[in-house]
Amino acid sequence: MKKIQKIHIFLAVLSFGLFTIACENDENIFTATETTPIVLSEVPISMIELDPSNPGNAAVTFNWNEANYNQQASENYAVQMSSDESFTNPVNATSVVGTTSATLSVNELNSAAGSAGLPPFMFSTIYTRVVSSIGSQNGLPVASNVISFQVQPYFNYVFKDFYLVGNGTSADWNNNNNNPPLFRDSENNNLYRYTGFFTKGGGGFDDGRFKILEVRGQWQPQWGVAAAEGSDTIESSGNIAGNPATQDSDPGRFGVASDGYYTFTINFSSNTYTMDSTDESGSTSFSSMTLQGDAVGTDTAFTQSSFDTHLWYISNVNLQPGDLQIMTNTGSTWGGSTSFSGVATDGGGSIPVVVQDDYEVWFNDLTGDYILIPQNL
Repeated sequence: MKKIQKIHIFLAVLSFGLFTIACENDENIFTATETTPIVLSEVPISMIELDPSNPGNAAVTFNWNEANYNQQASENYAVQMSSDESFTNPVNATSVVGTTSATLSVNELNSAAGSAGLPPFMFSTIYTRVVSSIGSQNGLPVASNVISFQVQPYFNYVFKDFYLVGNGTSADWNNNNNNPPLFRDSENNNLYRYTGFFTKGGGGFDDGRFKILEVRGQWQPQWGVAAAEGSDTIESSGNIAGNPATQDSDPGRFGVASDGYYTFTINFSSNTYTMDSTDESGSTSFSSMTLQGDAVGTDTAFTQSSFDTHLWYISNVNLQPGDLQIMTNTGSTWGGSTSFSGVATDGGGSIPVVVQDDYEVWFNDLTGDYILIPQNL
């Protein structure tokens, strides 16, 4: 037996460019019945290799028959994709109203395939269906048959990276001086932190200051405090501003009141920051760090920062898909479970590398924070 659901639809008639109510009782009750599943046609090509040089080109077009809810209202159609035929974690690739076809561009199909969990640079099966519904609340949803085809997505590095600059940091006011990156939270891509040594330098009002850059070697985009320079007294928390993100003028400067270790946290969702003193006494001092694993092939030594001995980096190393660990001079092996950025722990498994490229790698032995920054993606 078909399900029956009452859907309230407000009728309006367009007359002389104005909406007027068609009758005294402006609420009319109509009955819609669940449609039989629509039929999604097979696509004419079984293997699609996505070309990143032409992201706006059409990649694939889907066609299906019209749903029948026994009402004159337009039907909604959502094209869903999944890495498995059961649609355990479906991804909405696109949605259309009142039409029985949809075309995805190269970029749109690549994004949907990536969100569905398909690995880049290899052919994998992607499953597709269309879910029809009716009304603004997407009532009476019914899924079509499932089709599948092979797709080879390319990789999009969707993350932003940020770098320290200023006389409170190792880079001084040089925007291209091996400026240390902030460490991105693996679960919140808008949350970044940096735990390390900051200096007050000469001790004056303008000393111990820093800002955040998005690109080494470029002064914009840059981020700082909301107060203008000169009025930017050193605070432990507050609002952030950016040029050009929030304004045309440069923002004020973050800062520290004295030499020491601090944890700087910046949230680009709330546009706020905190700067908290950190006690690093009692922490282990390591004399060497080595990157190892099948993703790197040959063990590669980190360079220890002379400004902050808890900060380690490799300026350039070619990594292949595989796993990484960080070996200390004490024999302990540190690893994490998330690619590109995360928190490593002693004996914590392996850091996954999902795509080949030349990488810049940074590791903080105080917090276990690591970040792998691809140079060409």
